Amino acid sequence: MKKRFLIYCDESAEKGKYFSNFYGGALLDSHYQREVEDRLNACREAVQLTSEIKWTKVSEGYLKKYIAFVDVIFDLLEEDKLKLRIMFTQNRFVPEIDEEYKVDNQYYLLYYQFIKHAFGLRYIESDADRVDLTLFLDDVPDKSEKYEIFKDYLAGLSRNPIFRARNLTLSREDITHVDSKRHVILQATDVVLGAMQFRLNDMHKAIPEGQRRRGKRTIAKEKLYKHVLQRIRKFHANFNIGISTGVRGEYSNRWHHEYRHWLFIPSDSRINHDAPSKKK
Repeated sequence: MKKRFLIYCDESAEKGKYFSNFYGGALLDSHYQREVEDRLNACREAVQLTSEIKWTKVSEGYLKKYIAFVDVIFDLLEEDKLKLRIMFTQNRFVPEIDEEYKVDNQYYLLYYQFIKHAFGLRYIESDADRVDLTLFLDDVPDKSEKYEIFKDYLAGLSRNPIFRARNLTLSREDITHVDSKRHVILQATDVVLGAMQFRLNDMHKAIPEGQRRRGKRTIAKEKLYKHVLQRIRKFHANFNIGISTGVRGEYSNRWHHEYRHWLFIPSDSRINHDAPSKKK
């Protein structure tokens, strides 16, 4: 018996005030793909979100519509038909990447770590003889030589002893870059990822130049972020968005949890004392 899991990945490599290199991913059993897509699309049609759904489009006029969309996302998480993962780096931890290769390929190196570890694939539970993975990567910046090498490394995970023990297979042909306009699950990932990047970098405090108060769009985004956080805290009470989510004594929860964050700190990193310190 075979089983297939789908992973939709989004990212924002933009450097923030405190946190950078945001990666987000949605994982689901292919058995639920049609239902997940149908329910997300039914919501967007019901609230008349006719164009691509993106965090950057959140505004006062669209707030209720985006809240409705977020609720469908988290309803699916509660029903265990979808899992969400967010990874990011903190600017005060600087990797010692003197090698030219690491500097030029940081985007792909972080992406590799995200896919390999963030979903807890090593703890996957399945009675299938073979578990296939399909990756949908949004907006890959370099689709030439670097991207092809990246695909080789990802496909090499199939030879990893831990992955082999779980009967996990990732074929090169099952790694593809896609346009988020055509994939509502990627759009759902973008909204949650954007909310976290917005709040972690204190963008909710932004006041337009020449103004004394925050703009209506900023206020609307903060309200949507708070709604997202409220739904997350149904899984994790007192959830702290700026640290890696705990495992509650069971490493297998890296797979089982509906929603998780991962603050990625490279093993060879040093502390940059000049980086802005985020106060609690």
